[in-house]
Order: sequence, then structure tokens, then C-alpha cells
Amino acid sequence: MKNKKFVRIVLIPVFIHMIVFIIMPIVAGLGMSFLDYNPLRSINEFIGFSNFERLLADDNFKIALVNTLVFVLVTVCINIILSLVLAQLINMFKSNKTRSLFRMIFFLPCVAPLVASSVVWGKSIFPTVNGLANMILNALGLSSVNWIGDPSMVMISIIIFTIWADIGYNVILFTAGLDGIPKDYYEAAELDGANGFQKFRYITVPLLGRTFAFVTLMTLISHFQMFAQFSVMILRNGPANSGLVLTSYIYKTAFETKDMGYASAISMVLFIIILGITMVQQKANKVDWEY
Repeated sequence: MKNKKFVRIVLIPVFIHMIVFIIMPIVAGLGMSFLDYNPLRSINEFIGFSNFERLLADDNFKIALVNTLVFVLVTVCINIILSLVLAQLINMFKSNKTRSLFRMIFFLPCVAPLVASSVVWGKSIFPTVNGLANMILNALGLSSVNWIGDPSMVMISIIIFTIWADIGYNVILFTAGLDGIPKDYYEAAELDGANGFQKFRYITVPLLGRTFAFVTLMTLISHFQMFAQFSVMILRNGPANSGLVLTSYIYKTAFETKDMGYASAISMVLFIIILGITMVQQKANKVDWEY
């Protein structure tokens, strides 16, 4: 009984945090989505579903939604595949010190503030003139690329940066999962004549099932909420709104045009997407994994 009482006391700050910083903002945002809400006005009119109806006719919202989906799907796929390959390569080293060194190297970009990293990449790596990326291309005999000025290159530039900045988390998770696979399985497979690919296909991938599901879904949720690089690396959502995503459109609508009711409606769409992914995650966690 004493332990249960202690647990309840310890959980009180957690519940307070959830109510104040998660539940209340969601409820407030849902309420504002039904209003013609402007913080500069004393009275805000109830307009029902009008803000949601505006979404269907809003070309900028459609562009932001498509850009968000493209960014998330491409970035997550590359992130998962590359982080799994890197984790597998790191796991091949016998020395724990060597493996720890490479984990630290790949995790370092995750430690740096995303805003600061976005500024560095936008000002030092991606500029058309004297940018590091174009210097490398020129050294290889290739022509310079307008990384953040060409509409066709804006999203590619942001995807490259995001993979660099975020891949360390998944490398750590996958290496931890690989460390948990008994070495006896690989030794038995070698005795049966299995090659490297067969061991990866029939041992590594199945035994990383839970880790893979968790990493994939958490990365999806995280990337739907990305904002810093879209607001710092490019100016005014990029040429022809090529860098406009839902998070940056929410910010622009709420704080530049002061149309917080409409911004709340857009936020609800993003919330529903993330909630759907979270429900998939919960369902995936209930799957009985068999090896």
C-alpha cells in the first residue's frame, strides 16, 4: 500500500504536466477552430465548421499537405533504411570502444539545437556562392546547384539536412536492438551455411521487429512536427511555396495574419494525422511477435 501511495504521489506532476501542456492546449485549439478568432479582437464570433470548409478551397493548405506528406515519407524511408545499415555496420566491430565511438559520432548532430544547425547549413553549406556543397560539386567537375533558391531543390535540401540532423537517434535504437540479439543464432546459421544476407533476412530483421515498428512510427510522428528547418533554412516558405508544410503554414496563419481560428483548424488536421499514427503504434505494440 505504501508503494502504491508513493507511486501516485510521484505521478501527480506527470498528470499535471499532461493536463496543462497537452490536454488543455488541444481542447483550446479545438474550441478556437470553431471561432473566427483573432487575439486583437475582444469578441470572436462562433462560425461552426466554416474554418474546416475553408481548408477544402485553400490551395496553400493543399500544397502544405502534399509537401508534408512527401517530406515525411521520403525522409522516414531513407532515415530508417540508412540508420539500420549504419547500425549493422557499427555492430560488426568487435571492440565496444569502437562501437561506442561511432555511436557518439552519429549522435552528435542530434545534440546540437536544430535551429542552430539549420542556420549553419543554410548559411554555410547550401548557399549558391561559396557554399560547401557547391564547392564539393565543383571539385568533382560538376556545376553548382541553387539548393535553396530552386523550387525543385528546396525540399531535397531540407530532406538531406533532416536526415543528417536526425539519423543519430535511430542508429542508437537499432544498435541497441542488435546488441540484444543472441550471437548463438548467427553462429548456428553459419554452421548451416547461411551467408551474410540470409542471416540479416532471417535472423536480424525478424528479431528487430519490435524495434523496427517503434522506430518507424516514432520517426513518422516526429517528422510530421518538424518546423525549425522550414522556417530558418528557407525564406518565406521557399520559391513558389516549395518549402511550405503544415507546421510552417500554421505558424504563418496564426502569427502573421492573426487568423488563429483557421490556424487551429489546420492544427486539428495535423493532430488527427498524428493521432492516427499513434493508434497504429498502439495496435502494433499489441501484436504477438513470433520468432
